[in-house]
Parts: sequence; structure tokens; C-alpha cells
Amino acid sequence: MSGHQHDEGHTIAGWAGSAVATAGVAVMGVGICGWRPGIWLGLGVMASAALVTWGLHLAGWGKPPGPRPVDQWGLVVRDRAAREGHSGCLGCRLAGRNGVPVRAGAAPAPAITASRTGSPADL
Repeated sequence: MSGHQHDEGHTIAGWAGSAVATAGVAVMGVGICGWRPGIWLGLGVMASAALVTWGLHLAGWGKPPGPRPVDQWGLVVRDRAAREGHSGCLGCRLAGRNGVPVRAGAAPAPAITASRTGSPADL
């Protein structure tokens, strides 16, 4: 039995984002030491690390907030709930995923529209 008994979120998305961010910090450090374009290039690479991590999370290579079941602790296990979104996950909400599973053939929720009939309370 492994000595690692906790789900600490070791995922492809986490490792890839950390690697890209580390490269960005290294380039930025070279820029601080003398190569001035390196500062801006490093900042760009670090910003792309957030996008890489977010994209991989949405593709199912991240983890939802909170602990996962033991069978999903492996590094190369895809997240089964990523397509619907994770409840309480900022990244999923930013992508328009609200964490509610969509059933095949289900009718979409009705849209709420505001009418301008007079008072601000009607909005």
C-alpha cells in the first residue's frame, strides 16, 4: 500500500500548468538579469500557464474542488464530470458550465426576459 493517502490534486492540468509557469518565471528571471524583452515574454508565458491549466481542466484532465473518490486519484485518470462542469468551480462557471448534468432530449430551461412596462420593480 502506498504511503500517499491523500488526494492532493496531482493532475495532468496541474503539472502542465506548473511546468509552463516555471518556464515563464525562468524567462522572466533572465529578463531581470539583463535581457529586457525577457520580462514581458516571461509574463506572457506565465499568463499562458493559466490558460493551459484552465483548458486542460475543462477537457477533463483537472480535478473538481474537494476530495475525489480513491479510484480517481491516479494522474492519468480523466475527470468524468468535466463536461457538465463542477459545482462550486470558478473555472467551470467562467466557461459557462454550471455543474448541472444535462440529460439527452431534455428541453432547455426557459429564458427569463425583462419587460419595460413602467416601474423598475418589473425588471
